[in-house]
Parts: sequence; structure tokens; C-alpha cells
Amino acid sequence: MPTDPAPLTIAVVLAAGAGSRFSGPTHKLLTPLDGVCVVEHAVAAAVASAIGPVIVVSGAVELPATIAATDGVEVHHHDGWAAGQATTLGIAIAEAGRRGADAVVVGLGDQPFIPPEAWQAVARSAAAIGIATYRGRRRNPVRLHRSVWPMLPTEGDEGARTLARLRPDLVEEVPCPGSPADIDTVSDLQNAEVHRPWQNRSSTNSP
Repeated sequence: MPTDPAPLTIAVVLAAGAGSRFSGPTHKLLTPLDGVCVVEHAVAAAVASAIGPVIVVSGAVELPATIAATDGVEVHHHDGWAAGQATTLGIAIAEAGRRGADAVVVGLGDQPFIPPEAWQAVARSAAAIGIATYRGRRRNPVRLHRSVWPMLPTEGDEGARTLARLRPDLVEEVPCPGSPADIDTVSDLQNAEVHRPWQNRSSTNSP
């Protein structure tokens, strides 16, 4: 008898925002960090986690061509990115649904210090909503089982946070290594070393 296919999990990197708080010479996602740009670190971690195919949703700026050229990565441009993060997540959810995915694990393109191990830990959660925690604080990545996709907001700047607050019974917190610090300002970038003392690997392979 034929066996059912293994459940498909898709890693999602949201990289569509304007980054208006960043006053550097280029968009924050395109700013160099250890020889590659910020968003490349985030995507590299998702790829290295090997939890499944990677969907990157772009918007305000064109992302480096190296991202789309990476095996297992597909970039989707969101023309309506300015309407808020919920719509950007919606692009990824729609594609995951088209592929028949069982779950997505969602991270942000401006968080370059989250390692592959964090993506893997969250992907292993059996809860409808698995949320990474760092020293007890909820951050990304977040696993969303397909059963909760219809409950997600369709507008505004919150993706799954609203649903997690309203339905704590669906949530599992997953302690993770690394740092969830994001790059919102030039100062954040200048303080990058503070967020990665745990890191002991080449920046070309992981964030």
C-alpha cells in the first residue's frame, strides 16, 4: 500500500518592510555585515536549518540575486508590502498552501543572529503555534500549523502575535539558542558583536 508523504514544512523569511528607522546609506537589509548583507544571514540560517524549502517575501527593495539563486530558495515579491506585515505573511501562507505544506516556520530578514538550530527547534514543535523564546522572551521564528492559517490577521503590522495572544491554548514556547536582536538602526549594527558571543562558525555559512 502507498504511504502518505511526509508532512512538508516551509521556512519563510519576511523581508519586505521599508526599514524607515535605519539611517544608513542603504536599506538595512542590504547593509553589509561580516562580508554579506543582513538579509543574507537570515536566509542562510533558514537554508542551513534544512527544515524544508525556503520562501523569501521581498517588497520595499530588491534583494541580492544570490538569494534567489540559492538551491531550495524561492523569492516572492509583494507589491502591497506597505499595507503591513500581515499581508506579507499572507503571500507566504498562500504559496505554502499551494504547495500543500503542513506548516510554515516564519522568521524576519532583519534578524541575522538567529542560528539554524533555532529554526530546527521551532520546527519540531507539535503545537499549532510554536514560538521561539530567548531568555524567556518570545521572538522569532514562529511555527504555524496549517490549522491556524485561516485565523491569522489579513491586515495590519502584526502577523501571528495577535492570534498567539488571543489563543494561548494553541501556543508552545520553544527555548532557543542565539540572539533575536534585529537591525532597526545604525546603532544596532554597530552593536552587532554584543549579540553573537555564542557564535563560533563562519559567517558565510550561518548568521
